Amino acid sequence: MDFKPLVTLLAIVNPLAIVPFFIHYTQGFSRPQRKRTIITAAFSAFVVIAISALAGLRILEFFNISLASFQVGGGMLLLISSMNMLNAQPAEAKPLTKELEDGAEKAAMGASIAVVPLTIPLLTGPATMSTVVIYAEKAKTIVQLGTLVGYGVVVGLATALCFSLAEPIARVLGKTGINVMTRLMGLILAALAVEVMADGLGKLFPILHA
Repeated sequence: MDFKPLVTLLAIVNPLAIVPFFIHYTQGFSRPQRKRTIITAAFSAFVVIAISALAGLRILEFFNISLASFQVGGGMLLLISSMNMLNAQPAEAKPLTKELEDGAEKAAMGASIAVVPLTIPLLTGPATMSTVVIYAEKAKTIVQLGTLVGYGVVVGLATALCFSLAEPIARVLGKTGINVMTRLMGLILAALAVEVMADGLGKLFPILHA
């Protein structure tokens, strides 16, 4: 069984790095509200991954985009994400983007911020979706495709675990520990990004294999 897709997804999503954001956006929430937010965020992350795995290739076909071109573009997104992570920032996030500001407003109104901004763009964004589509193309059987969707379940469970233990994690690791973990994941992701781009470029320009 190939665990590379799971390692890649965990490196990109990296729920550990989102713990400070979760704590910030759920300040003042009651225990039931926080629990509901955790469940919604974890399930939403799974849904994004599952839809990307099951329908991503069909969307590419609809727009007449070759997988090789998508691999190069997706690899570039992964590389950009890894650069963010090497700077100790979430892979899919930009500080103080409008999504985050809108999320703060929703939290202030008592609405759930589990989907925006926690799931999108902080947990799962373009880099995550493109990665899933690339691995979905490599799935040759229903079982392999089902395994990829199953990895979405693992990512969702990892997200729920990290958010449920947000306070203890923040106390034990502190900001420095979380930053170190994020940079380590970023380094792994950078290597995977180069591999994805190299594969795509090899398909676009076969002479590179010579």
